[in-house]
Amino acid sequence: MKRREFMSLVGAATAFPVLARAQDLAQDRTGPAHLEPIVLVGDPAEIGQPLLKGTDTHLRAGIAGHIAGQNNDRWHPDPARQQTDALELVASRPDVLLATSTGTTRALRNATQTIPIVFVGLSDPVGTGLVNNLARPTNNLTGFSLYEHSMSGKWLSLLKDMVPDLSHATVLFNPESAPYAPFYLQAARQMENRLGMKVTGASVRSSAEIAAAIEAAARSGSGIVVLPDGGFFAAQSGMAIPLLAQRRVPAIYAVRFYTMNGGLMSYGADLTQQFRDGAGYVDRILRGAEIRTLPVQFATKFELVINAKAANALGLTVPGRLLMEAELIE
Repeated sequence: MKRREFMSLVGAATAFPVLARAQDLAQDRTGPAHLEPIVLVGDPAEIGQPLLKGTDTHLRAGIAGHIAGQNNDRWHPDPARQQTDALELVASRPDVLLATSTGTTRALRNATQTIPIVFVGLSDPVGTGLVNNLARPTNNLTGFSLYEHSMSGKWLSLLKDMVPDLSHATVLFNPESAPYAPFYLQAARQMENRLGMKVTGASVRSSAEIAAAIEAAARSGSGIVVLPDGGFFAAQSGMAIPLLAQRRVPAIYAVRFYTMNGGLMSYGADLTQQFRDGAGYVDRILRGAEIRTLPVQFATKFELVINAKAANALGLTVPGRLLMEAELIE
């Protein structure tokens, strides 16, 4: 009996955890594989479940028998806890690991240089030093990236289109969960003259600091760009989005989840597709593919989503150009 295992350590663009582990119980190497789920960690929340379902469905198509297992939460936003979880996962000697944030990917890489690691939803894996060769990975990491740092210019431009008289923008980030933030901030500042906007950064590590940054933006008449940050802001969004509306601060996000839950607008890649693509790489590795044959790929399809109710509450009229490009949520 040949044993095959798959595990994931999630805490990335979704902000919600998924931990899956499976055995290949195929009786011979020529017949179809059969995966028996041993443990699955997941939060039945708005983003986590659709992403998990998409991944599971894709794995089902490639490896028969992959189904959801029991809950057993292993995700934690604290980097030290991520390191502990990574060591525990690696100690169980899986055949492949799946990570969904820069923090969890780094934790797994620090724990093993031999077990293949597939990542999804990362921001700038080259700039953060996780990957050196995109076309032909030379270590044990490969996967799919959502954004690179020049995307901050696009977010600023869209925010300016929505609020033409905006003269100041604040880039909001958590330096612990978004170590790539300086690259985004630098790229954003390069757009200042072109857009006629002053750009500043706001480093936040708690809900209190997020609230303070929003209050400061309200006083200065600033808009806010919320950087993708491995799920930190999502955990605070129930407080932050209503406060942004109350203080009449326009904000743009990298994930549509925020717009669906009351945020003004978002521009980003399809997270579900990234999870499906990552599941495809996991499938190929379980079937014998080597990391060096699986290039790192970047998202190529992006969607603009605008919450019409939020725009109306802020007294904003959605420009015709954006109406033509965006999915409008009433």
